[in-house]
Amino acid sequence: MDSLLKHMVDMTGHRDHAMLDISVISAVQELAGAVQTRILRIGTVSGQQVLRARASIRRGSPARLEEAHEGCPGEALASHPVLMQCLIARRPSAEALDDDGMRTLWLPIWFGDKAGTCLEIRDDKPFTDVTVHMVGGIVGVYRNFQNLLDYSERDSLTGLLNRKTFDDQLARMLHSAQQQDVRLPGFPERRQPNGQEKQWLAVVDVDHFKAVNDRFGHLYGDEVLILIANLLQSSFRAQDRVFRFGGEEFVVLLRSTTLDNTWKIIERFRAGVANHGFPQVGRVTVSVGFVAISAFESPVMTLGHADQALYHAKSSGRNRACHYDDLVSHGMVQAAASNDTAEFF
Repeated sequence: MDSLLKHMVDMTGHRDHAMLDISVISAVQELAGAVQTRILRIGTVSGQQVLRARASIRRGSPARLEEAHEGCPGEALASHPVLMQCLIARRPSAEALDDDGMRTLWLPIWFGDKAGTCLEIRDDKPFTDVTVHMVGGIVGVYRNFQNLLDYSERDSLTGLLNRKTFDDQLARMLHSAQQQDVRLPGFPERRQPNGQEKQWLAVVDVDHFKAVNDRFGHLYGDEVLILIANLLQSSFRAQDRVFRFGGEEFVVLLRSTTLDNTWKIIERFRAGVANHGFPQVGRVTVSVGFVAISAFESPVMTLGHADQALYHAKSSGRNRACHYDDLVSHGMVQAAASNDTAEFF
């Protein structure tokens, strides 16, 4: 009981969704002693509802954030008909027995009549009424704190993190970069081997968005932004952070990955937008500029470098991604000593 209370204290002390997810599944796992506990995001990809694990914990192993796998948007909600009926009927929980004897308990996290998150517990023994009641109480606390975080941190239109949360998140990544960013003899300050994991900042801008609003109206423009927000969430990993900066501008902070993998993730998103059919509007594209986060540069300068790369992507044809350091090394942009080009401040 003492350790369970500690988990509850940890849960209510977090101001970060990822750590809140880790705390709740750790508390539930300890209480239920289950084989596996997961936090699932309920989303829509290409018109199909899907489940995507944000965090998970298995018996005997520590909790972890889950990564998105390339080409895999998630599990189809239709493959879990019991959960689907639970969501349609807006019930607080649902339970299913698999052919192999495993039992699954789902507890959707309801905000009014919507559930964008679900707790899933799998075990090889029946769930007792006491366990279900206790877990329901933990879910209630989790829902309330998630709601508080969402109210203060989320953009009201897209549900993405808002501008005012960005500074704190970037500060955390800069602190992490201080542990990773090593100046190598014989290399310029910013150059790093492609295989080294870094933190990254990407700026995303919707191409010709003003023309969308002018031609189809702001309601369709808002729908485009919502759909792009969904594609951002399904393309990037659970540990990455996606922000709407306002208008048609988005920013992504990618945690601990290589340059090659960063290219793959960003290109997957860019191509996903270009291939997506937007109702009434048709084809929409995005341009992206990205840069490695360095502990030796200020947040303003880092944003300026990403903005320079974005500007180059826009001016060289749009619907493309550009890496700042590649552009500098090929003489396509001047290495800025200050943030003269940034449009964020």
